[in-house]
Amino acid sequence: MPLLSGDSDTKGSKRWAEKPADKIEVFYRKQFKAVVKQLRDIWSWEDYYQQAGQILQETPPFDRVIFIGHGGFDGPILNDKVFWKDLTISGTNGKLLQFTEAQPGLKDVLSIDYNINKNHIFTDYISAHWLELVQMDPIDIRHQLKGLEKQLQPLDQACFKRYCAPDKLATARKETYKSRINLCETVCREPLFDLKSYVEISPERLLLFTNSLSSLVTADGLIFFGACNPGSEAPNDIPKRGDAKFLINTTLAGGPYQSYVHLISSATGRVTAGPIGDSSAEDVVKRIIRFESNNHQHFLCVVAPAPH
Repeated sequence: MPLLSGDSDTKGSKRWAEKPADKIEVFYRKQFKAVVKQLRDIWSWEDYYQQAGQILQETPPFDRVIFIGHGGFDGPILNDKVFWKDLTISGTNGKLLQFTEAQPGLKDVLSIDYNINKNHIFTDYISAHWLELVQMDPIDIRHQLKGLEKQLQPLDQACFKRYCAPDKLATARKETYKSRINLCETVCREPLFDLKSYVEISPERLLLFTNSLSSLVTADGLIFFGACNPGSEAPNDIPKRGDAKFLINTTLAGGPYQSYVHLISSATGRVTAGPIGDSSAEDVVKRIIRFESNNHQHFLCVVAPAPH
């Protein structure tokens, strides 16, 4: 299952995962005369769910399900596809909310809250342009709305004099003078909105993913994540304010777990495997072949589900 990446900063071909997938397909056909089904054009998790659901209607579960793509301590990564968005009004409160998903179980949240009666021009702007706004990066959204706010809201002169009066800037370096003025002109206004962008754990999205895997793979089958770090222990970092903990450090599916491979194995009841540390397209092919040939290898995490 080649997971494709359309990120603008991705080096190399966006379809790089298809080449190792083709090699693995040839290996299984020649070595085991296996029937191999390769999913095509998986650019988002919605693409995966749509194709996996269609396959389940046509064929029985598979002995092997292999993902090839970018990944990390929380599993495979795809483009941040929107799976829910809405603009709601409750009394005087307006709320723009959008959920996107790069990894199953981790939900990226964008929210914009505002008082619909505070400035009608601003309220009308949000109503007319919210579908355009949510397609932008949160930093660009904030910049655009702050620019509008600067046009609509009067400058708080007391605030401006407190922080940007000539005597306050007398010792400012030339390279920082203009930025200080711009900052004061932005901050010293009564805000029209509150924008938040953060990641939170979504148990229902993780359950959707693991239920799909349980249906795709036979009870004695294998789930293999061909990416960097699915078998690695997550670093013991202290999460920043507003950041979600790693999926494997949560209590989801009975956790916390040693690695993402351990989490998925427990949640699906299937044998699950994936590299420890960095991986590559060539590395994934070699690992699969060595695994299926019963050859010894290092830095591969293989987990069998605990008996219940």
